[in-house]
Amino acid sequence: GLPPYFEIEECEMYGELLDIPTPDDLVFVSWFEGGNVFRSGACFHRGNGKIFYFRPGHETYPIFHMDIVRQVIANGVRWAAPSGGPTFPYYQEGASQLSAFNEKEPLETIAEKGSVRDRVG
Repeated sequence: GLPPYFEIEECEMYGELLDIPTPDDLVFVSWFEGGNVFRSGACFHRGNGKIFYFRPGHETYPIFHMDIVRQVIANGVRWAAPSGGPTFPYYQEGASQLSAFNEKEPLETIAEKGSVRDRVG
C-alpha cells in the first residue's frame, strides 16, 4: 500500500481552477509552500469505464522515476482496468446468440474450428 502522504521535493506548481467535473473520489491533494492546493489524484466513473487522473509530473523534474509515483500510477492502472470480463450489453435484436454490439463478421475464414495449430497457422 501507500503511506498516508508522501513528499515530492521539486515539482512544477499548478493552482486551481482545474476545469474538470467534480471527481467521484478525490484521492490526492497537493500542497505547495505558498499555501496553494491542487486536486492531484481523482477517480471518475463514466459509463462502464473508469478514469484515474494523477497530476504530478513534468519533464523538468524526474518525478516519474520515483518509486512511490510509479506505485501510484500502477495502482491507478490496476483500478481502472476492466475486471471479470465484458460489462457492456451483449444483445442484438433477432440474433440467435448473444454477441457484442460492435462485433463484426470476419472478412475471411482463417481456419475451421480445430486445433490451436489450425487457428494460428
